[in-house]
Amino acid sequence: MTISAANLPGAQWRKSSKSNGGGGAQCVMLTWLPNGGAIADSKNMTGPALHLSTAALRALLTNPPEVP
Repeated sequence: MTISAANLPGAQWRKSSKSNGGGGAQCVMLTWLPNGGAIADSKNMTGPALHLSTAALRALLTNPPEVP
């Protein structure tokens, strides 16, 4: 589900340690929420954020997809 990152006041966003490629232009931010977590683009923190369940977010973090 997509939500607005701006509608998550008090969220403690963290930048991914894997987001430093491309001169720092590709930054992914993550925050844990009571009912899962959200992922957003650091260049557009008032834009959309992808909300995932706790199980889905843990699966993504422990089993990241291959990047071509």
